[in-house]
Amino acid sequence: MSIHARRERERTQRHELIVTAARELAEAEGWEAVTTRRLADRIEYSQPVLYSHFSGKDAIVAAVAVRGFAELAGALAAARGAGEAGEPGAALAAVARAYVDFAHANPALYDAMFSLATDLPFGGPDAPEALREAFGQLLGVFVPLAGDRDAETFTEVGWSALHGLVTLTRGGRLRPDLAERRLTILVDQLSRP
Repeated sequence: MSIHARRERERTQRHELIVTAARELAEAEGWEAVTTRRLADRIEYSQPVLYSHFSGKDAIVAAVAVRGFAELAGALAAARGAGEAGEPGAALAAVARAYVDFAHANPALYDAMFSLATDLPFGGPDAPEALREAFGQLLGVFVPLAGDRDAETFTEVGWSALHGLVTLTRGGRLRPDLAERRLTILVDQLSRP
């Protein structure tokens, strides 16, 4: 292995170490606890090394978010595959459940993906592959239900509704004992032609 290849491998490993440490710290203590100083201490590198990988906290949050979208895409693909054995409404129900479960199981990661400031481009060709893949999984389940409506817009509306349920539930704004009923009503409404 050449020196250049070894250095590149080590750089990639440091990059992954920073992203993993940021996510773990955020899950344990919240994003306000994630600072470049704390990350540098945690990964046992200096802050300048950290800055050689990321321009600041927002860039680290964006890297965590991209990883989150890849994980979400995988969870949605698995649910979609299991749900597609039945009718389109069953696939939507499986994907909706997977989306909600993912958000509740990964609160800090979900915040990085949807609530914290990043410069990630959404909804365009310049969006990272993981974002396009996650949206593609949602699109795949909504296309058969869109009817004569624009499938991408219909998907955005469905995604917005799921996100709204997650956000309002996590914020304690909705009655917790009705969470399943709300999800069932949403799926029923979105499944109608």
